[in-house]
Amino acid sequence: ELGVQAPVGFWDPLGLSKDGSTENFRRRRATEVKHGRISMLAAMGYITPEFFRWPGFLSPGNGLKFADVPNGLGALSKVPTAGWAQIFLYAGFVENSANDFGWFDGSGNTDFDGKLMSSAMKKKERAPGDEGWRPPLLATDDAE
Repeated sequence: ELGVQAPVGFWDPLGLSKDGSTENFRRRRATEVKHGRISMLAAMGYITPEFFRWPGFLSPGNGLKFADVPNGLGALSKVPTAGWAQIFLYAGFVENSANDFGWFDGSGNTDFDGKLMSSAMKKKERAPGDEGWRPPLLATDDAE
């Protein structure tokens, strides 16, 4: 059955998979994995500055050092506009180059209805979240 996982079996309290569509289920699962990864990075981005700061300048033209940027939401007002532009451009680049997996295909075509993602997953037959990368010393060929 679609979406069954041990030990809880099938769990869909909001009824999002009532339609029984495998493509929609896989798209939602891929989106869930992606959002989970973004949330983990955001949490680390919030915690890390408590223990580590880059040396040097964040914005040499403004005389702003990394050490001058406060933690948490206070940092939002300190980062210059050009810095935010770089962050958004980099995020767009990462999203656009995600191996035909996400909101864009490799050519930059948008995929707001999920058709490109579904075709990419069928074509490559990979599980949601499988980007084809195996971390050294952490991944094995053992199925268990």
